[in-house]
Amino acid sequence: MSDEHMSDELMTPRRLADDYVERLAALDPMTAVWLGLNPGDDRQPDLSPQGYDARAELAAGTLAALDRLEKLPHRWQGPDRDCARLLRERLGAELAGHAAGDHFRQVRNINSPLIQLRSIFAMMPTDSEQDWQVVAGRLAHLPGALEQYRTTLAEGMSRGLLSAPRQVTTVIGQLDAWTGRDAAGVDWFADFVADGSERLRPRLDGAARAATAAVGEFRQWLHGTYLPAVAEVPDAVGPERYRRSARLATGSDVDVAEAYGWAWEEFHRTVAEMRAESGRVLPGASIAQAREHLDAHGHVIEGEEAIRVWLQQIMDEAIEALDGAHFDISGPLRRVESRIAPSGSSAAPYYAGPSLDFSRPGRTYLPTMGRDSFRTWRLVSTWYHEGVPGHHLQLAQWVASADRLSRYQVSLGKVSANVEGWALYAERLMDELGFLTDPGRRLGYLGKQLMRIIRVIIDTGMHLGLVIPADSGFHPGERWTPQLADAFMAEYLAGSAAHRTSEITRYLGWPGQAIGYKLGERAWLRGRQAAERRQGADFDLKAWHMKALAQGSYGLDDLPDALAVL
Repeated sequence: MSDEHMSDELMTPRRLADDYVERLAALDPMTAVWLGLNPGDDRQPDLSPQGYDARAELAAGTLAALDRLEKLPHRWQGPDRDCARLLRERLGAELAGHAAGDHFRQVRNINSPLIQLRSIFAMMPTDSEQDWQVVAGRLAHLPGALEQYRTTLAEGMSRGLLSAPRQVTTVIGQLDAWTGRDAAGVDWFADFVADGSERLRPRLDGAARAATAAVGEFRQWLHGTYLPAVAEVPDAVGPERYRRSARLATGSDVDVAEAYGWAWEEFHRTVAEMRAESGRVLPGASIAQAREHLDAHGHVIEGEEAIRVWLQQIMDEAIEALDGAHFDISGPLRRVESRIAPSGSSAAPYYAGPSLDFSRPGRTYLPTMGRDSFRTWRLVSTWYHEGVPGHHLQLAQWVASADRLSRYQVSLGKVSANVEGWALYAERLMDELGFLTDPGRRLGYLGKQLMRIIRVIIDTGMHLGLVIPADSGFHPGERWTPQLADAFMAEYLAGSAAHRTSEITRYLGWPGQAIGYKLGERAWLRGRQAAERRQGADFDLKAWHMKALAQGSYGLDDLPDALAVL
């Protein structure tokens, strides 16, 4: 740490972690916007190789300061001890990826640097003329950020660190949607500034046109230069990169063989439960027949605005039903917004958490994928997952606990498998509490559970070339490929071919992340079961939930033990 900052003798792990947050926010505008810091900053993230190096140097310097702290004669307890462990594990995992050059090949259909260049606008305030001035400035900086990103990918080409063609062609399709080159014909940037300040209209429109043109030029470079260079790159990343990426997503060195075997057990158990539930939907029906019946005769919402309003009602009703009885939901935690995802998003619904001061609330997003008709039996448990009591309740409660923990523990230290595991646990909890007694909604919930189980099977299977078990009932003895994964999903999951393609592309482009849902849920369940055994008749589920939601981030190596003692 530099001389102008607090001396090591006065520093604590939590102060060090928050110092890291402030420094990274100054270095990386995406982090600042997400956290609601530095509101006048109109820069885009520096996506050049030097920008990635600067962020890695900050992480390495923070770890060196943590090393010095841990040599001092202190006994860190509680949040400081937990924060130190989290900071070391998270920054170590990030630096391992940087050292391997993973940033040189980050082209994928979800959570990539390119996606962030647009998503940053969705998190910015647009209430005043000053807000729109910042928007205009950030739009003006987008062409330069794209050029930096191109430079990084070109450096990856020179080093042989390349993305797979499947990822590139998918991103090209997304960029077509951003620029209006697809069938919808909507220029996202022009549409975004349409509601902006009229006094700034010439500047906003000009910046939007320049941004769209820059995206189009980058799209042409991907198609004409990058795509031919990666034509022979395989989809699968192999064991070394897979384990590195899975560590980043889970906070654990995953035992892949154990996870794969356990997922098959869960698969057979859940399919049996779905068959029984299908008979409740339609007597004597198979799973496929029950789904067809629900699609033909179940509740349907027509129109994007109508489904947005309906999903908002699902979350509002959950808050009213759960508050007081099963959770304490008060103040800014009660505010969560339902939104339609912008065109060119991946197929999966998602949640964006609130800023640190709650000036930007938590928001759920539904990608419509060109649809205008929505079968609600498929969506209820998903909005318990994305909204309440899932992502929103956990991540908003984290923000509310930032003053007791540290800003790092409730934001940048987030472990994907922890939060996805809680959200999947939240779906199960709503079933346990009786919110999914309707057979159609419960079949929808079980189908989502099955999808997350299948993610473990095919994510590990495709990347590591695992053998399909003899008792699987599906291509026994063969090794997983994307083609087999598509056929497996088509046989067992509801959804379109486009949705399956988007999901498989996601798993291949973001290795090890998709397994965190079920492995994270398992960790949450194990922690709760251990707490119940320890406390016996004194166990209070509501009290346990509120303590669990206020403890901040843990990786899966630590989460079950942390939950067991609450």
